[in-house]
Parts: sequence; C-alpha cells; structure tokens
Amino acid sequence: MHTDRFKYKEITDIILRSFYETHNELGDGFVELKAVRTLNPAHEAQLINYLKATNIEVGLLLNFGRKLEFKRFVFDNKRKDISDDQRKSVAE
Repeated sequence: MHTDRFKYKEITDIILRSFYETHNELGDGFVELKAVRTLNPAHEAQLINYLKATNIEVGLLLNFGRKLEFKRFVFDNKRKDISDDQRKSVAE
C-alpha cells in the first residue's frame, strides 16, 4: 500500500473545511495561490485585474514560498460602474 498519497490528507481536509466555511459565511471571492520567493507587484496586479473583470469584490493572495505571505484586496463594485456619459465621451 502506498502511504505517500495520504501523507497530507489531514492538512488538506482542514484547508478544504476552512474554505467551505469561509465561502458559506462570506460568499464569493478569489484566492490566488503562489509558491515564489516573495510576492511582487505583478502578482498583485493579476489579482486586481481578476477583481476588476468580475463582480467579485474580495481577493486573497497567498504565497507558500520561503516565508508565508498574504495580502487581501477589496475592489468595490461601485468603482467598476461606467456611466452612459463616460461611454459616450470615450466613443466620440
């Protein structure tokens, strides 16, 4: 029997349980996972672009690199609205 495939089962179960509890309590959000030496502005920009392109307002950027890092981003949907006047001025 290969026990390696069960090596991290307990921690995986804890993470998934936390994920579902958080989603049920708070609703939709983005979780962007990285495994890099350190987070950089390109990683942040990627998550911000996801938030701008959707109706989701909250995103978490988690890094499992040399040291654990996380950043939380909130992008209010009201800031995403483009009024008819703005559309007209861009089109003209």
